[in-house]
Amino acid sequence: MKEQTQEQVLEEKILQGKKNGMAVLLGVIALYIIAIAAIIITVSFVSGEHGILPHLAPPVIILCVILMLLGWIPLCGLKILKPQEALVLTLFGKYTGTLKGEGFYFVNPFCIGVNPAMHTKLNQSGDVSGSGTGKSLLSISTEGITSSGLNNSYTKKLSLKIMTLNNSRQKINDCLGNPVEIGIAVTWRIVDTAKAVFNVDNYKEFLSLQCDSALRNIVRIYPYDVAQGVDTTGDGMADEGSLRGSSDIVAERIREEIQNRVQEAGLEIVESRITYLAYAPEIAAVMLQRQQASAIIDARKMIVDGAVGMVEMALDRLNQNHTIELDEERKAAMVSNLLVVLCGNHDAQPVVNSGSLY
Repeated sequence: MKEQTQEQVLEEKILQGKKNGMAVLLGVIALYIIAIAAIIITVSFVSGEHGILPHLAPPVIILCVILMLLGWIPLCGLKILKPQEALVLTLFGKYTGTLKGEGFYFVNPFCIGVNPAMHTKLNQSGDVSGSGTGKSLLSISTEGITSSGLNNSYTKKLSLKIMTLNNSRQKINDCLGNPVEIGIAVTWRIVDTAKAVFNVDNYKEFLSLQCDSALRNIVRIYPYDVAQGVDTTGDGMADEGSLRGSSDIVAERIREEIQNRVQEAGLEIVESRITYLAYAPEIAAVMLQRQQASAIIDARKMIVDGAVGMVEMALDRLNQNHTIELDEERKAAMVSNLLVVLCGNHDAQPVVNSGSLY
């Protein structure tokens, strides 16, 4: 029975038929107008010394005063929501339901909104201050959102909009042990308000920590660049997956990993993207030299392949047109000279031979 009760509490319950806030507001205003008018009329009749009214005046005045003293209580149950906002309500500690969608609502005046993450400031959309500078990761603001001119009731509302969390850069070792710095941006939204409020202590901090953990787990599978004999898919066969070359695949795996971790918190991970990727500063210079050496070797291979092809083409043309007959020694000298000219780093200096090769 306890397990069933707990499951029922954690299920989101949307409150319907509560958009009658305007009627309640007008009714309270009318009640105050009637009470004030009744007091004025009663006092005026008493001052006119009518016979029966002096006996009814005290009860009427007392009743009107009580109504005026207690008439503001229904105003505490008025709630205004904008589009893509929700308000989780509890009554004496019990979850009563969630208001969703724009409108002017009226609920039990003793219901209070619950939002455990209302003071949490992350480096994400919706959590930056008015000056444009956001709080550091996982920092708690003591002043909440009231510093921007919003009242406390607004802070207890949950935003159902798609928000972007730009998590701080992390230094992680890839599968080869090389330290790399990587940062991700995660777009997310709340899909189950009850789970977000009651299943975790603070859904914003929970999301940020799970993003860090999932990022570390996925990055450790991949090398920074393509490496030989590395299996990144788990099928037992080496592949060409890497953080730099397979960024879309890595980002999708990170999204799936985060989604599995925050499912119980009622959050949906819409997308994740790698925003920063580089070697750690302590090995960045060495890895840059390695990349430069690899690029030079590849360029030299291409130059040599092209030069050999051009030499072969020249010899074939000479033999085909019978322009000149060359023996093996002269062919070897011609090939050597052409390769030196085509593969050299500097312009060739012509040398005029006025004598015989022998």
